[in-house]
Amino acid sequence: MSEDQKKQIQQHLWNIANELRGKMDADEFKDYMLGFIFYKYLSEKMYLFANEQLKEDGLQYEQLIEGTTDGDEMLEFLQEEALEGIGYFLKPSQLFSTIANKGASKAEEGDSSFILEELTQILNYIEQSTMGTESEDDFNKLFEDLDLTSTKLGRTEKAKNDLIVKVLGHLDRIDFKLEDSESDVLGDAYEYLIGQFASGAGKKAGEFYTPQEVSTILARLVTTGKKRLKSVYDPTCGSGSLLLRVAKEVEEVGHFYGQEMNRTTYNLARMNMILHDVHFAHFDIRQEDTLEHPQHTDLQFEAVVANPPFSAKWSASSLHMTDDRFSQYGKLAPSSKADFAFVQHMLYQLHENGTMACVLPHGVLFRGAAEGHIRKYLIEDRNWLDAVIGLPANIFYGTSIPTSILVFKKCKEHPEQVLFIDASQHFEKAKNQNYLRPQDIDKIINTYRNYNAGTYSPPDSGGVAEGRGGQGGQGYVVEDKYAYIATLDEIKENDYNLNIPRYVDTFEEEEPIDLQAVSKELSDLEEQMGALDQKIANYCAELGIDSPVSSES
Repeated sequence: MSEDQKKQIQQHLWNIANELRGKMDADEFKDYMLGFIFYKYLSEKMYLFANEQLKEDGLQYEQLIEGTTDGDEMLEFLQEEALEGIGYFLKPSQLFSTIANKGASKAEEGDSSFILEELTQILNYIEQSTMGTESEDDFNKLFEDLDLTSTKLGRTEKAKNDLIVKVLGHLDRIDFKLEDSESDVLGDAYEYLIGQFASGAGKKAGEFYTPQEVSTILARLVTTGKKRLKSVYDPTCGSGSLLLRVAKEVEEVGHFYGQEMNRTTYNLARMNMILHDVHFAHFDIRQEDTLEHPQHTDLQFEAVVANPPFSAKWSASSLHMTDDRFSQYGKLAPSSKADFAFVQHMLYQLHENGTMACVLPHGVLFRGAAEGHIRKYLIEDRNWLDAVIGLPANIFYGTSIPTSILVFKKCKEHPEQVLFIDASQHFEKAKNQNYLRPQDIDKIINTYRNYNAGTYSPPDSGGVAEGRGGQGGQGYVVEDKYAYIATLDEIKENDYNLNIPRYVDTFEEEEPIDLQAVSKELSDLEEQMGALDQKIANYCAELGIDSPVSSES
């Protein structure tokens, strides 16, 4: 399928959402729209899986007759195979297309309740089919946000039923080409919808979605120099989009790990994993507060990515001083700003040969007190900071503040240096927010990867150029007004302040002023004004009235 066809499907889905959600907020209707798309995916996946199993018998799944001896025996066999192969089971009568067709015909007969009841039973059945199996945790309460009794869908049972029937009918007519393993039509469409819902959700968007451009940067940073990853981890995984973006940058990811506090978003993340054909045995998404109740602390990961909530509150309880994630630093991040608490947590989970990249507010670069102490420890005692990247303002949903990306490695290629990139002026302005263009992303990544590979070297003018960090610093400019390589000594001279303008000189000199030319211009103007005054005086004399200007002008 061509990219244009994919985009047509994506736009069609968004048009359906806008047409059907009525007065419901985009963030509210998101759970229904994405949930029904997920149900369609599970149905089509089950149908394809069952037909593959029935190929030798020359049967199609819809030909099995439920309630007969032969039919039930075959269904029992298929259920065992499906639970092991795809992690869940659906009967032919429970498939999306069957319900959508039944709903359309029943609606014509005026039946206003049947589809709501039957659909609720089917969604519950999907979860129940996994009980006692390896996939149980991945499907447990997965559809709990699809409340088909909610008045948001309509005030009467008929209104609710009519809306659901329309949604299912529209979706049933779209072919997501699941049989084509090389074309991720549905996965791309799902990501597109999540992004569209995020754009209309305001501050809530930050809870479940990182703009795709930023996700791409984070993913490319942590996959630099690698074709395969054993594991990738996101401690604030939202919808799981960032984890999945990492997978697009390499040939294979062995296992995905994530944690998410919000229950609805946690459900969305699990759906997103399954829908992108990540086998249930290859992802482990947990629902809990990462800082207070971490779920994967016995593991370390080859790649860690995150877009944590900016300056969130946390307990900062003294009990955390005995927690291995924080104890070595000697101080905790302040209770009003958990940014460094997330950094400490992620570094604890980072493998010795891994790379971590996370988005943080600019305050982490220069704030003092406990944060300054932690920053100093990370740079001076551990030497884990690899790069600091400044991003443009107003590129995230729900906030207009400029942000930064910090890259950490426990085994740095250049242990005495830190790369600074100021990409804050490289973006395109849109109506409501700014966005990074492909060339902006490539510039950031190419600069980092060239640094990583040792491409850059100091100038040859008898030694290194003087840095901006202090008295005779030893850093040097990689690209004027864009990138600078600072030494640890330089950063120390700056008292471990990482504010990017201290290293990347973005000062624009004003053009010199030609005072002689300005003087002549003023003289010419004075002469012109005198001539005009004389003209006015002459006109007034002809009219016999007093002149408003002096006759000496």
